[in-house]
Amino acid sequence: MLRFLITTFRSVRLCSPRSLVLALGLVCATSLAGHAQSSPGLEVTRAQLRSLLAEYENTAASSANSGAVRDRARTDAELIRHRLDAGDFQTGDQIVLTVEGEPTLTAAFSVEAGPALQLPGIGSIPLAGVLRSELQDHLRQQLARYLRDPVITARSSIRILVSGQVTEAGYKLLPTNTVISDVLSYAGGATSTADIPRIQIERGNEVIWDPAALQVAIVQGRTLDQMNLRAGDHLVVPVLRESTMSSVAKYSAVVIPVVLLIATLAGN
Repeated sequence: MLRFLITTFRSVRLCSPRSLVLALGLVCATSLAGHAQSSPGLEVTRAQLRSLLAEYENTAASSANSGAVRDRARTDAELIRHRLDAGDFQTGDQIVLTVEGEPTLTAAFSVEAGPALQLPGIGSIPLAGVLRSELQDHLRQQLARYLRDPVITARSSIRILVSGQVTEAGYKLLPTNTVISDVLSYAGGATSTADIPRIQIERGNEVIWDPAALQVAIVQGRTLDQMNLRAGDHLVVPVLRESTMSSVAKYSAVVIPVVLLIATLAGN
């Protein structure tokens, strides 16, 4: 969280006063709310996804909500429907598997077409329709056909594309329980010309997390899994608009002490 704090203020020091205030509020909230959620537990279960889907569908159908709220609910509902139908795993995802007493099965394996996991001495284990929260039990059941009472752990990672105003753009292999605010750190941090409040996440030609919704997710300390992300999703860090480049220098004297104070509190 402290890395995100430093990255954020390094990046917003040249943004507009309004964006600066927004970013300051975002970082303060993230330091408090995100601190308690920086070590997320298990991935979202099928029952939880179904419950969320029902809530989003009700929100999208209610005329009492604004158009923006209903649109966000429709997007979230569609992301969840896809997960429930197809499962979470795609070709190229990575699964770190540990099987007690089985060194050949204790390694990082890439998901192959199917999707499926090819394990030495075992063969192909299908992953179609399997959620990340179901992975460990699914693999245990599959391996029990070949091993007696296997004791296993399994963690999954996906490749997320990070582009734009970051130090090291490109695909990043990230554990699915990574907090979204930490993604920039994996890309070496944002540059001084990054417009943090306008970061968004795309899937193909569609924006699945617009800047406003993404900032809420950051404040909530949500993980890649909780945001229904999958391999190939694209985090875009845009450049600051030229018209805002010189409008905030006078605010530095106020902002920098606040940043240092928050950093000190976060370190305690």
